[in-house]
Amino acid sequence: MAKVELTWKDKMLFQAKHDDGSFMIDNPNDDSESRGMSPKALMLSSLAGCGGLDILSLLKKMRAEVEDFKIEVTADLTDEHPRIYKNVVINYRFFGTDFKKDKIQKAVDLSVERYCGVLEMFRKFTDVTVNIEYNEQ
Repeated sequence: MAKVELTWKDKMLFQAKHDDGSFMIDNPNDDSESRGMSPKALMLSSLAGCGGLDILSLLKKMRAEVEDFKIEVTADLTDEHPRIYKNVVINYRFFGTDFKKDKIQKAVDLSVERYCGVLEMFRKFTDVTVNIEYNEQ
C-alpha cells in the first residue's frame, strides 16, 4: 500500500513524507515566496521522472547509453474548475554522438506502452503526445 503523509508547516506550505523521502508543497498563487512545488507541477514532474527512470534503465540494459538526456513536459489547463491538464506533450531529448536510435526508440516505446504507470494514469483523463529529439554534440 502506498502512503504519503502531509504536515502543515505554515501559511500554504506542507511537507510531504514518504518512505522514499520528503519534499515541500506550496501554493504558487499565495502572496508569499513559493517554498515548494505546486501539486500540479508535481504531477508533471512525476510523469517526466517515471519515463526518465524507465528509459535510462532500459538503455543501460541495451548497452545504448547516451551522454545526456533531458525531458520536457508541457500541458495546458482546462478553463473550467476543477482545472485539469489537457494536451500533454513529453519531449525526450537525447544528447551525444553515434546514437543507437533503434535502441533508444525501443526504450521509449517500452516505457510509453508498457512500464510507465504515471503515463497510463494521465491517459485516463487526457491525450499524451511523445516526441524524441536527437542532439549531436
